[in-house]
Amino acid sequence: MPTFCLERTVPLPLDEAWRRLTRWPRHAGAVPLTRIRVLTPGPTREGSRFVARSGVGPLTLDDVMEVTLWHPPTGDEPGLCRLDKRGRVILGWAEIEVRPGPDGGSRVVWREELRVRFLPRAFDGVLEVASRAMFGRAADRLLERP
Repeated sequence: MPTFCLERTVPLPLDEAWRRLTRWPRHAGAVPLTRIRVLTPGPTREGSRFVARSGVGPLTLDDVMEVTLWHPPTGDEPGLCRLDKRGRVILGWAEIEVRPGPDGGSRVVWREELRVRFLPRAFDGVLEVASRAMFGRAADRLLERP
């Protein structure tokens, strides 16, 4: 069960960095071959659920997530969101933290523990490298696009 952490510093105010990272449908454009379906009415709050379906045709995986902690940033106070993965195959959690960075920008910390049911632990290293690359690219794309 690999756990990894990504950090980015961006020239965005806290609330804008938060908005870009926590508008769940935007993740579909940042992760290739992925569609997002929000299961609960907005706005996002603790208990909100959504599904990221990745793959093509019959070769798809659903990453079912529930927001279990929702503290948007206020003023100069950092924001923190925790997502618990509740799918049948993809398990674990993710945390997105946005805190003040240098020169009025933001420091983003994305932590994730990822488990794939039925995947032997011998593949943890490969899963971590692939996940770090995929989520790093996703974070970069989300933070670049308004």
